[in-house]
Amino acid sequence: MTGREFIKAIFFVEILKGLALTLKSMFTPAVTRRYPKVKRPVKPGFRGLHALAKDEDGRMKCVGCGLCGAYCPSKCIYIYTSDGEDHTKVVDRYEIDVLRCIYCGFCVEACPFGAITLSEHYEYSDYSREPFYMTKEKLLSNWDKYFAGEKGENYFKKFWRPLSEDFRTPEGQAMFKGIKNEK
Repeated sequence: MTGREFIKAIFFVEILKGLALTLKSMFTPAVTRRYPKVKRPVKPGFRGLHALAKDEDGRMKCVGCGLCGAYCPSKCIYIYTSDGEDHTKVVDRYEIDVLRCIYCGFCVEACPFGAITLSEHYEYSDYSREPFYMTKEKLLSNWDKYFAGEKGENYFKKFWRPLSEDFRTPEGQAMFKGIKNEK
C-alpha cells in the first residue's frame, strides 16, 4: 500500500467527495416536471398507441394477410378473417392486447399494405383490462383521432422504410436487352 492509498483509506476521500457533491446540488432548484400540467414533447416517430390505417376512400387498408400477427414477438395480435364475395378475404375481427405489446414496431414493418401504425399518443390508463383490448372499431377510430389529414399520409414516408419507391432502377443503370426501365 502506497502513501497516497493509505491517506485515502484513513481520511475517506471518496466519501468526502460524494458529500461535497451532495451539498453542492442540495441548494439548486429541482428539475422535476409537474406531469399533468407540463407534458414532455413527443419526439417524431414515437411508438405509442396502435391504429389501423385507412385509405383515401375511408376504407381499412388491412386485407387480413396475418403477417403482423406472425411477426409479433409477444403474440398480442389476433386476426379473424372469412371468405367474402369474389373469393376475397374479409377481416371480421382485428384485435390487439395492448397490455402484452412491447411496442417494438415489427407489426408496422411486416405489413406490406401499411395497414397498422403506432401513434404518438402515450397517455392512456385505466382501472380495468377491457379498454386495453383494442378491437377493429377502436383501432380505426384511433386512426381518425391521431392521423387525421396530412399526418396520416406522411407517417409511413417519414418513419418506415423501405417503400416501393426505394426499389426503382437508378438512372443510367445498365439493363439487359428487351427489358424496359419502368418508372
